[in-house]
Amino acid sequence: MAMKKLALVKVKGPCCPLPSPPAPRDTAVSPVHYARFLDFLKSHWAPPFTPDTLLHFLKSKLHHHPSFSHFDFHLFTWASSSLDSFRHTHLTFHWMARSLASTHRLPQLRTLLHLISSNPCPCSPSIFSCPQTQPIFSLSIHAFSKSNLLNDAVSAFHSMCKLIDGKPNVAVCNLLIHAFVKRGSLNAALQFYREMVLKHRVKPDVFTFNILISGYCRNSQFNLALEMFHEMGKMGCLPNVVTFNTLIKGLFREGNVEEAIGMAREMVQLGIRFSSVSCEILVQGLCKEGRVLQACELLLEFCEKKVLPEGFDCFALLEVLCGEGYAMRALEVVYELWNGGSVPSLVACIVMVDGLRGLGKIDEARRLVERMLEEGLVLDVVTFNCVLRDICDKRRTNEANRLRLLASSKGFEPDEMTYRILVMGYIGEGGREQGELLVDEMLDMGFIPDLASYNQLMSGLSNCRRPTRRQVSKFDQ
Repeated sequence: MAMKKLALVKVKGPCCPLPSPPAPRDTAVSPVHYARFLDFLKSHWAPPFTPDTLLHFLKSKLHHHPSFSHFDFHLFTWASSSLDSFRHTHLTFHWMARSLASTHRLPQLRTLLHLISSNPCPCSPSIFSCPQTQPIFSLSIHAFSKSNLLNDAVSAFHSMCKLIDGKPNVAVCNLLIHAFVKRGSLNAALQFYREMVLKHRVKPDVFTFNILISGYCRNSQFNLALEMFHEMGKMGCLPNVVTFNTLIKGLFREGNVEEAIGMAREMVQLGIRFSSVSCEILVQGLCKEGRVLQACELLLEFCEKKVLPEGFDCFALLEVLCGEGYAMRALEVVYELWNGGSVPSLVACIVMVDGLRGLGKIDEARRLVERMLEEGLVLDVVTFNCVLRDICDKRRTNEANRLRLLASSKGFEPDEMTYRILVMGYIGEGGREQGELLVDEMLDMGFIPDLASYNQLMSGLSNCRRPTRRQVSKFDQ
């Protein structure tokens, strides 16, 4: 029985050890340091020596080592050339390409693409190519383009076209066109665009045309931008808001104001909603031409048509209007936009309040602050105190105090100056009782630092007298 058990035991032969990769020839490496790398390699990469186990070693062991991570590509190329029956898959190719691109090792990335071209992924043994070939080349082309190595990017693109089945992806073509435009090589960008359409039969998308149109506009070749816009329609590609923003901005730059306005209206007719950038381009373009009031009318027209974007801030327009003395017109714009659903920002409201105060329109400023508080917009303490002082100067301290109470209920935090303005207002109007109540609040909130300050306020209130009818009428005049 014992002999039978012994017979069933399989004697395992010794595992084939991993051969030692020779030191890299293209970089100077210390023999001691490389020996430590070999020890690390043999202790962490266990058999079987396959692409899957190599990928696991590269990702979880070598990639995170501070001293040995740069040996990844050396090990990668050695494994495919020296290990028996070892052949890289698209998983190892993709990881290696991403690692080289992210660390800007572009010469090694160039070598990797040559390796892929000569030793394609074996996942598709039939006549069809590996479906991951294009993504690997795409990220490589992106890396070359970012580093302005356009010759390498174009070479990689042509190699990819030979390896893949079917047409290249339009997104890859857009990468190259954008790289040419960014470098200012518009002729090269147009030539590549013609090649992708005529030779590779790739249908351009809206991003393709937006890149080319933007390039022409930025280089003061607006006629060519318009030609590309017309070609866009012939190709059956619908423009988007970015297309129109670019062209409208270009028209303003060329001084064609009416054409820019007409193109904005064409956007509305096509059902393309404005973005905040669209509105800013229109407002800035018209204000730069001195057509501030026309900018108001255009903005209100689009507000009535419900095409203004949610969250649009008319701050820039209000600032120009108030600066040129059109604060009341600015206020009309704010209320009409507000009623149309476009709530102004807090900054825009502060500009509006300051503009009204500059014209002495205190009642309008107060009503605006009340409307803001209804919408949950709370002024900063400095601006709010200025509004209170203006109201108190008109001998309407009770009204100012009611505004303070309303603001406090909405989250406003008054400071010492807020109370002092109101107390001094009551002193001037003879409102002793109301002033004393405010002083008591100041005490509770710690706004009176010492006894002298308290006595000063109470002394002013005790000496104040309510003005006679004749004095009140005199002040009102």
